[in-house]
Amino acid sequence: MKHDKTKVWRDVLSSVRVSVSPAIFSTWLSQTHLVSLRKLDKTRYMAEVGCTSGFVQATVEKRYFGLLQDALMTVLGEPCDVTFTVKQNTDGEVIKIDALEPLFATQNKNEELQEKLVKSHIRPGFTFENFAVSGSNQMAHAAAEAVAEKPGISYNPLFLWGGVGVGKTHLMHAVGHKILEQNSSAKIIACTGEDFTNDIVQGIRNKTTESFRNKYRTCDALLIDDIQFIAGKESVQEEFFHTFNAVTGFGGQIILTSDKPPSDISRLEERLRSRFEAGLIVDIAPPDFELRCAIVQIKAQEKAITLLMDHVHLIAGNVDTARKIEGFLIRLGSETKLRKQNVSEDLIKSIMGKGTTGDKSPKSANPEIMIDAVCTHYSVGRRAIMGKARSKMISHPRQVLMYLLRTELNLPLEEVGRLVGGRDHTTVMHGVDKITRMASTDVQIREDILRIKNTF
Repeated sequence: MKHDKTKVWRDVLSSVRVSVSPAIFSTWLSQTHLVSLRKLDKTRYMAEVGCTSGFVQATVEKRYFGLLQDALMTVLGEPCDVTFTVKQNTDGEVIKIDALEPLFATQNKNEELQEKLVKSHIRPGFTFENFAVSGSNQMAHAAAEAVAEKPGISYNPLFLWGGVGVGKTHLMHAVGHKILEQNSSAKIIACTGEDFTNDIVQGIRNKTTESFRNKYRTCDALLIDDIQFIAGKESVQEEFFHTFNAVTGFGGQIILTSDKPPSDISRLEERLRSRFEAGLIVDIAPPDFELRCAIVQIKAQEKAITLLMDHVHLIAGNVDTARKIEGFLIRLGSETKLRKQNVSEDLIKSIMGKGTTGDKSPKSANPEIMIDAVCTHYSVGRRAIMGKARSKMISHPRQVLMYLLRTELNLPLEEVGRLVGGRDHTTVMHGVDKITRMASTDVQIREDILRIKNTF
C-alpha cells in the first residue's frame, strides 16, 4: 500500500501538536516535512524527515526523535525507522493544520469588550493566545489559565515574580482579558503599585478616600503590577491590607507581580507578606533559547516582518529578553524601510553591533569589569587575553570579550580594539561576527555569555 507523504505528515504533525507547547511546535516541528517514505520489508517502513537547516535537524533529532517515530508508527500502523536530513520542501505544497494557525492570529474583539479593556486599563494585545510557553514559564502560564477559568477560587492571591521582561505583566493582563471575555460585566482593575499609591495620596489630599475605597474594594479582580513599590509606605500598606481583605472576602481575585518573592521584599509589613504567601507564588525564569525563538516569531508576525528561520535563530541567540527582542525588531523594521531592502543576516548583525536592543547596559558594567569577568569565567590571565597568542584557549575568550564590549556597552570597533590589546577594527569585526553566529547555533556559547553577564 502506497501512502500519500503529505497526508501522512499532516497526520503526524496533528498528533505531536497536542504533546508539545505552541512555542516548541512553531519553532522546531513545523520546520519539518516528509522527504521520503519507503518499505524496508513487509512489516517495516523507513521515513526520511527533512529539516530547513542543520540546527533544526540537530535539535529535532536530539529532542523529538521518539515523539515523531511513535507518531509515524501510529499513523502507518507498522514499525518505522526514522532518519533526518537538511532539505528544503520542494514539493510546493505547504501543510496547514487549523489548530496551529491561531498562534499569531489577533482575534476580532467586539466594541463592548474593547471598551471594557480600556476602562480596566488592560492591554488588548496581552492575551494567552500570543503568549509563548516553554519550560521557563510553563508553571506560571498554567496557574494564570487556572485563575482565568475560576477567578477567586483556584489560587488567590496569585503572585508572579521574576526579572525584567520575562512576561509577568503579560500573563496578569491575559487573565483580566480572559475574565472579561467570559463575563463582560465583571469589574476589573489593573494598575501598578505606583498608581495605587498615587490614588491613595490623591484621596487623602482631596478628602475623597471613600471614593477610592469604593473603586478598589468592590472589584471582581484586582491586578497590581510591581507591588514591591508599596513597601516602606505605611499608610499605603495599611490601605492595601484592608483592600486585600475586602476583595478576597467577597470572592474577588487578586494577582500581584514583583521583581522578587514576598520573603525578599524589604520593609514589607509581615501581615501583608503572610497574605501574599497564602496563595500561589510562581517565579518566571528568563526565557530559554526555544522560547526566545517563539517570541521572535510572534513579535515579528505582529510587526509584519518576514524572517527566515536562520534569522530567528540569530536574533534569539543574541538577544536575551522579550523586551529587548521587541526593541530589536522595531529597529530592524525601521532599518528595512529606511534602506528599502529585505531582512538579511548582515543587517541583523549590523544592528546587533550597535547595541540597540531596547535596554540599557547594567549600571555596574564597564570595560574593566567585563574584562575581569571574561578572564575569570575562562580561567585565563589578563595579560594572555591582551597579548598576541592565537591558540583557541586564548583567542576564543578574547572574541567573547570583543562581542560583549561591542554589544553590551555599544563601544566603537576602534575602542574595542584599543581595550583588547590594541587590535585593529577588522579583527574586532571578525571576532564579533563569529560569536554572533555561534550564539545562534551553539548552546555552550549562549550559556557562557549568560553566565558572564550575570556577574556584571
